Amino acid sequence: MRSRWTVGLAALAAVVLATAAVAEDVVVVKVTGEGVDKDTALKAALRAALEQGGKQEISSYSQVENFELIRDTIYSKAEGLVTDYKIVDHGAAAGGTYFCEIQAKVSKSAVASSWGAVQNVLDQIGRPGVMVMISEYIDDVLDDSSILESKIEERLIKSGFDVYAGAQVREIAKRESADAAIEDNVAKMQAIAKDFGTQIFITGSAHANAAGVEDLYGAKTAMYNGDAAVKMFYTDTGRLLASESLPQWRGGARGHFTANKQAGKMALSNAGAELVEMVYRTCMQQWATQISAGGEIQLEIEGLKVPEAIKLKKKLAAMDGIEKVNYQFTKGIARYRIVGKMTAMDFTEALVEPDWEALIEIVDVKLNRIQAKKPGS
Repeated sequence: MRSRWTVGLAALAAVVLATAAVAEDVVVVKVTGEGVDKDTALKAALRAALEQGGKQEISSYSQVENFELIRDTIYSKAEGLVTDYKIVDHGAAAGGTYFCEIQAKVSKSAVASSWGAVQNVLDQIGRPGVMVMISEYIDDVLDDSSILESKIEERLIKSGFDVYAGAQVREIAKRESADAAIEDNVAKMQAIAKDFGTQIFITGSAHANAAGVEDLYGAKTAMYNGDAAVKMFYTDTGRLLASESLPQWRGGARGHFTANKQAGKMALSNAGAELVEMVYRTCMQQWATQISAGGEIQLEIEGLKVPEAIKLKKKLAAMDGIEKVNYQFTKGIARYRIVGKMTAMDFTEALVEPDWEALIEIVDVKLNRIQAKKPGS
């Protein structure tokens, strides 16, 4: 029989080893983020902490397919992954922005686990599809090409999204005699986006109007003022995800005349960089949230009777991880809007268990939409 002394030493050794393993997993970093306000500066700092603390772990996946998309998805989840931090300093920065310095602990194992989860989702549903259509006006005249649209497309493509160009949307709209201002017709945009099989569609408009001629550094410059508004929707449900805007900006190009299309384009281009990053960050955050832990899932079931639909609602509400269930019943189709801490894929796996087989039959699964029918209908 071992002595108490021997047992005590063994227990102490186990604690030391466990502590060493935890210490080796956790990286402590001090970083600074910058943004338009304290909240955005903190988010930027959390992302910077994850980038720095998990750099070695993430770089080990550099040869993996969809590396950029998975990496940026994980960075967009920084608020959930970097939970142990303290704000060291914060305040106003140069150029009217805000800075936030934090000291944070980053778990390398948490980064690896998150990478595996995102990779699993991509293996099941493929890369997310996005449709972009921004109508652009210079001096109140609709321009054939959109600088802002192109810049958003380029940014999303660079990160690994499957992007469907606005030019394709316009061509479809022409064939169907749709209104030129299709960006205001959310239902029409949603229908077209569904035809392309996208998960998200982005639409909006940008304007640049002549604002006189100025003498800048000895050169006559035609100046333009502009504004832009962009909205982002889930294709399956049509639910608004985000709305970003730049209420006013200014830009121009050399010229002696007030009306100058090139100057208008330059004004739009100047605004583009800021708005594109705003849209990109929002798109990544929404995508990351949806594939990792919930958001809203839409379940459509065909062939149910009203009593069956009501009973099913109660059964859905009783599931683990489900927070809220709303439903509508129209022409034999029950539509449930479900809020829960799970993805559509996780939810689908639960719905194919034996106690559900007699109730519903899964027909199709998308990022946040499940279509099903009553067995035998």
